Amino acid sequence: MKRNLHAGKHLSGGFGLNIFSDDELQEIHLATLEVMGKTGLYIEGEEALEIFHGGGAIVDRKNRIVKFPPYLVEDAVRSAPPKILLAGRNPKNDFVLEGNRVGFTTFGEGIYVHDMDTGQPRMATKQDVSDSALLADYLEHVDVYERAVGAHEVPGEVNQLHNAEAFIPCTSKHCFMGPGGGAGKILWKLFDMFAAVAGGKDKLRERPLITFVTCPTSPLRLIKESCEIIVEGARSGVSIMVLSMAMSGASAPVTLAGTLVVHNAEVLGGLVLSQLARKGTPFVYGSSTTSMDLRLATASVGCPELAMINAAVAKLARFYSLPSWVAGA
Repeated sequence: MKRNLHAGKHLSGGFGLNIFSDDELQEIHLATLEVMGKTGLYIEGEEALEIFHGGGAIVDRKNRIVKFPPYLVEDAVRSAPPKILLAGRNPKNDFVLEGNRVGFTTFGEGIYVHDMDTGQPRMATKQDVSDSALLADYLEHVDVYERAVGAHEVPGEVNQLHNAEAFIPCTSKHCFMGPGGGAGKILWKLFDMFAAVAGGKDKLRERPLITFVTCPTSPLRLIKESCEIIVEGARSGVSIMVLSMAMSGASAPVTLAGTLVVHNAEVLGGLVLSQLARKGTPFVYGSSTTSMDLRLATASVGCPELAMINAAVAKLARFYSLPSWVAGA
């Protein structure tokens, strides 16, 4: 079981980035509660609306807007575990998410690969998914695996099943993946695939080999597929990651502070849903949030603002005692 070095642990005297004071974190939290309580989130999933209503949220069914009393958000934060075991098929590759330990992962999803035979770019295939997983499994500093590329020659509606079939045999590390379209049905098929590898559904819940991933649609929207992944993922008994991809200056305010509040509201909305669906569901606070390149109207991946947001998100997740996952370049 791997427990990597602590990043910026006070006792070590090592390097750290103290991007917020405790008072500033509290201000971001209070601003988020105001957005969630007064503006709310658009919730597309019908069952999710029922769950929120039953849990004490204020539900406007006509407009599909859910508003969150502060206690509901803070109860969800308290019920999510601060420590998660990311089990690998090989126990030596188990990884523990806790405190401020830092690990590394592949990140998806590449559409093109550079063909080593022709020297030309081409669309990624199912074989490339297998190859990327095998490479990541060999690299000792890659702690967990998310598909680095996708199989683009297979039907889109079952794309994720093909991806899983390709990478499961090729990695002994914990896997992150989003079920994609037809989310609920695909999620349970993926669960069955990983259960077969683990030796049964109970064994998979005891040693979860998979974390299910979904992304809110910024600003402040959980579409039907996201709701299904969060609810059914919680019921499956494995961990969930809600990863906001808000873009400063486009789908979020142009200021980084405003973007962080929108990002935080989206992720905490997913957290509340996961905890109402099954209290104690392991939850990863995710971020691929960055700023928009105002000249090219594209996401600025690798820009200084991305690094600033990553540091802010990691600090905010620690404020909530939640394990975090942030994107890089």
